[in-house]
Amino acid sequence: MTKKIKVKTTLVEMDGDEMTRIMWQMVKDKLLFPHLDMDIDYYDLHVKYRDDTDDKVTFDAARAIQKYGVGIKCATITPNEDRVKEYSLKKAWKSPNGTIRAILDGTVFRKPILVNNIKPSVSSWKKPITIGRHAYGDVYDNFEMNIEQAGKLEVVFTPANGGRPQTTLVKDFPSAGIVQINHNLEQSILSFAQACFTYALDEKIDVWFSTKDTISKKYDAGFRDIFDREFTKDWKDKFAKAGIEYFFTLIDDAVARIMKTEGGILWALKNYDGDVMSDMIASASGSLAMMTSVLVSPNGWFEYEAAHGTVQKHYYKHLKGEETSSNSMALIFAWTGGLRKRGELDGTPDVVRFADMLEKAALETIEAGIMTGDLLLLAKKKPSNRKVNTEGFIDAIAVTLKKILND
Repeated sequence: MTKKIKVKTTLVEMDGDEMTRIMWQMVKDKLLFPHLDMDIDYYDLHVKYRDDTDDKVTFDAARAIQKYGVGIKCATITPNEDRVKEYSLKKAWKSPNGTIRAILDGTVFRKPILVNNIKPSVSSWKKPITIGRHAYGDVYDNFEMNIEQAGKLEVVFTPANGGRPQTTLVKDFPSAGIVQINHNLEQSILSFAQACFTYALDEKIDVWFSTKDTISKKYDAGFRDIFDREFTKDWKDKFAKAGIEYFFTLIDDAVARIMKTEGGILWALKNYDGDVMSDMIASASGSLAMMTSVLVSPNGWFEYEAAHGTVQKHYYKHLKGEETSSNSMALIFAWTGGLRKRGELDGTPDVVRFADMLEKAALETIEAGIMTGDLLLLAKKKPSNRKVNTEGFIDAIAVTLKKILND
């Protein structure tokens, strides 16, 4: 038996929910554990365990990433009222992704996984479009309130230095309603801009940044101004030498333009905008399961995750004993991304090489015509194409991986 590759430093693992939890275990058992010797700091982010711990486990997981530097996360449920009833939860807990990102800060970069036998549904796209998503604030760390009756809603800002409090009328409600208040931090926005410009310069690709600054003249315009100042101050000359550009436009215009570009750009977006648009890019590039996602913190912490949800419908089929054909590519690439970064930080090239080889095996499996149902509908038609079930897809990758590692 070939000696296992040693991962030098502990990895933080965050388990998840529903069908992705089932696939997560398969990926570990069939693709990772046979080849790697890993020390894992494990956190169970199953929605029921988060409820049992009053969500303390999510905070503990984020602190573990701060300690070890690299975390790898499965997809998790953000419970709504239906989920509260389904799992008998104490309350509708906040998004675990939002909690972790608020603690780590930083930028989420999401990039589609492209294979040669599946063409993007947008015909003009020839190169990957990477989403740079600000990973702090907005609706993921907001204040919400039900307004039960007519009345005034005011906010009070009290300066920390003991200055005079400022009271501002938000809305004079004539009747019942709802309210949402978002916030952000100037330093977090600056870190977001720096991360995007650094990524683009490394990749030699243009940066697009878009907000709705014509309507949001403080919040969105604040993002625009910080990006403009940072680019002019530290990046303009570097971009010119590299032959790349920084481009700002309204988000409406950017959405229209993105459909006609050939790709090969970094599209920087605020938190909510990035969440929505990354799903659009993923779906148009093939499947929501064909998207990598990494949170890059300015403090040197990295969190790799699946960019999609928990595949709820397939999980219900799985519970009934019915066959599923769920795509595990994003889960696999979460592990390979984390392993590659761990290997780079530790100076262990054999770990980096393993991550590269596992990605190669996954891509070659699909390009050989072996794929799950979501991809079979999109792939170039060939007699050799065949649909496999959830476990069969991972098994096929395992066979290809073994061949590659033995070459």
